[in-house]
Amino acid sequence: MAFQHQGQHQGRVTAVLGPTNTGKTFLAIERMLGHRSGMIGFPLRLLARENYDKIVKAKGRHAVALVTGEEKIIPPRAVYFVCTVESMPLDRPVAFMAVDEIQLCADPERGHIFTERLLHARGMDETMFLGADTIRPLIQKLVPRAEFISRPRFSSLTYAGHKKLTRLPPRSAVVAFSATDVYTIAELIRRQRGGTAVVLGALSPRTRNAQVALYQAGEVDYLVATDAIGMGLNMDVDHVAFARLTKFDGHAPRKLRPNEIAQIAGRAGRHMTDGTFGTTGDLNGLDSETVNAVENHQFESLKAIMWRNTALRFESPGALIKSLEQRPPRPELMRARDADDYLSLVALSRDQEIASLATNRGAVRLLWEVCQIPDFRKVLSDAHTRLLSQIYRHLMTPEARLPEDWVAKQVARMDRTEGDIDTLVSRIAHIRTWTYISHRPDWLTDPGHWQAQSRAIEDKLSDALHERLTQRFVDRRSAVLARTLAGGGELLAAVTAAGEVLVEGHHVGRLEGFHFTLDPEVREDDVRAFMSAARRALRDEIGRRVLLLEQAGDDRIDLRPDGILAWDGHPVARLGPGTSVLTPAVIPLHDDLFESGQRDRVRARLGRWVEGFVKDRLAPLFKLREADLSGPARGLAFQLSESLGSLARPDLEPLIAGFSKADRQALNRLGVRLATSQVFMPALIKPRAVETRGLLWAVLHGGHAAMPLPPPTPPAGRVSVATDAVPPGFWEAVGYPPMGPRALRADILERFERELYRRSGEGPLTAAPELAQMIGSTPQDLEGVLAAMGYRRREDEAGAVTWARGKPPRRHQDRKGRRRGAAAKPRAEASADSPFAKLRQIEFMR
Repeated sequence: MAFQHQGQHQGRVTAVLGPTNTGKTFLAIERMLGHRSGMIGFPLRLLARENYDKIVKAKGRHAVALVTGEEKIIPPRAVYFVCTVESMPLDRPVAFMAVDEIQLCADPERGHIFTERLLHARGMDETMFLGADTIRPLIQKLVPRAEFISRPRFSSLTYAGHKKLTRLPPRSAVVAFSATDVYTIAELIRRQRGGTAVVLGALSPRTRNAQVALYQAGEVDYLVATDAIGMGLNMDVDHVAFARLTKFDGHAPRKLRPNEIAQIAGRAGRHMTDGTFGTTGDLNGLDSETVNAVENHQFESLKAIMWRNTALRFESPGALIKSLEQRPPRPELMRARDADDYLSLVALSRDQEIASLATNRGAVRLLWEVCQIPDFRKVLSDAHTRLLSQIYRHLMTPEARLPEDWVAKQVARMDRTEGDIDTLVSRIAHIRTWTYISHRPDWLTDPGHWQAQSRAIEDKLSDALHERLTQRFVDRRSAVLARTLAGGGELLAAVTAAGEVLVEGHHVGRLEGFHFTLDPEVREDDVRAFMSAARRALRDEIGRRVLLLEQAGDDRIDLRPDGILAWDGHPVARLGPGTSVLTPAVIPLHDDLFESGQRDRVRARLGRWVEGFVKDRLAPLFKLREADLSGPARGLAFQLSESLGSLARPDLEPLIAGFSKADRQALNRLGVRLATSQVFMPALIKPRAVETRGLLWAVLHGGHAAMPLPPPTPPAGRVSVATDAVPPGFWEAVGYPPMGPRALRADILERFERELYRRSGEGPLTAAPELAQMIGSTPQDLEGVLAAMGYRRREDEAGAVTWARGKPPRRHQDRKGRRRGAAAKPRAEASADSPFAKLRQIEFMR
């Protein structure tokens, strides 16, 4: 029984088989570009992306599409499709079709997808399967008309026996099969040989590429990896050393087969450059039979490949499960292991609410599509099943879309780069799941937005993870030390109680807080060797000091006016933008000496101190936030707290109009003053509160090109200050609303407005000197203040100048959308008896 693809002409079918480093992929891409259209499926997203970029250079971006579960770039006139095998759009006819690494038909987890492509995916003119020779007999049986092309390896691969980790030659890759083993080996290589790049399957493609780039650039001479390097990563590796030969296959540990050893060992050597392989660590040498098989590329052929029924039934969840459990029609095909999507379907079908929704073909088909959402952590957990359940319930509502606010909440949880390596790996796995979901346009109201958002978060997390890996496993000073002291003894180092760092009894630097400064008198030739030795002593001392900081009393920590946190007088961290203006983040300084977790411990201790400090300095604001208020009053309290205690009143009029008498009394008791043009808290315009408000505002806004961080706050007792080049948003945040050339303290502005109103009933309004004195300004500045408040200057024929109320100038907007600038928004006048209506009717004489 041969299988044929339905609905397409049957062109030539070719299987190009051979070991690694034979140019199979290059051949397939050349063949595809010789046709009018084509599609090629790769086993990994990063492979698809790498070859997409190559084909774009050859044919132009308009002609090439990229289709993976997490990324889709499909120009309207695309004729060449570069895909992951799972994402190949087989309903699109193409002249040429290719599938890479076709021997993965035997893979227990993904094999059924590759088998389905082998049996059914065809190009109209030509089809090409690329892979290892072990699958040849099965292709001959299942695709009897296939032609075969054998490709010899360009270079030789030779067994080099066992070598100690410390004796591995440069440009070596060390292979283990768990994250724990990889990290342990990487730590040892960092200490002994200066540093290593790290590659695991759990890393995102961006992080993997960054780590490989670190190795390729020669910044490190070693790479420690799982079998993730066995497929698709092209590197300048001369030697592959196996530290383990046992891997967990999803069910139980098992030994690697010779062909799997060869797939990984084949990374050694590039094109015409020969490579070697061997063992290291606690692993003994390989047996002669395995060595012979790997060196001569002679492996036992595959006896069967994985298969899963694709003719599915959607009458009910039970019928769908039964069709997925159908047995293979031929002995060469083996029913695939229960995949994650199948297990998710079984779990969800037991949910009574889900079962009550999945009652027709469309609903069952949607349930199956939801179950195919991948969990990139590779562990089918209850959390993932609950997520699938929530998604299905949302999609089965009349809107048939995922709620925007719910999606935003789910995605925002991943948008954090703090934490250790394992935490970042977990977040990347979660956000990749949402990247996949974002490429279902029929599930989201704005899929383009969520595609960009999830991709940006994944890139940010990937960059942070690369940084963490590099910090942990690369020590370039140690690398130089290893070469400088090759064959010599180990330098001894210590840190004294006073923070002096000694190497072999000689002073080489000083540790202040967590910051180590090398003595400038150390000779340049000795710097790297001394630094490497010093770090060994500093590692223990840093750990001791982190513990001391955690146990230190609050009186030993202080916050400087520039946002620097000091412990016992030594700068240890700075404030940075946090989740809100009242919750700044703590960013440790000089953290290059921290081991895993220490940075987070320092951040946590200082974060608790900062929280207490802000609550103490701005106590009335927190009391307001926590007060039991009605809806409108609570809305004003929230806006006031987000603005650090003062706001322009016109923006709040819709809220204030809804206040009851009880609301006004409650706010008054809490220290909120509803002034003519401002709403503010008098208790927060005292010097210590103003200083704190200014610092918090400056931290949130990350400084400003034209000002220091933060700008100087008004001195105690100063009722107004020149606005100069300081952003208006800063003056508003510290309770000094800007009015043209001067920023007036909120209570003084209120008093000034009342005085203007009083004088308006007594005669012409003039820029009298006593008014300037009242706001602490010059007569010239007073005129600018009046103009900013909406008064218009008038001069009669005799030259007498008066001021009349007019329309205030438009206020600018800060980057958060709040109005700022010279004047407040004019109030709507409900009555002709309004004070300002009266002011407009009066002409004043100087």
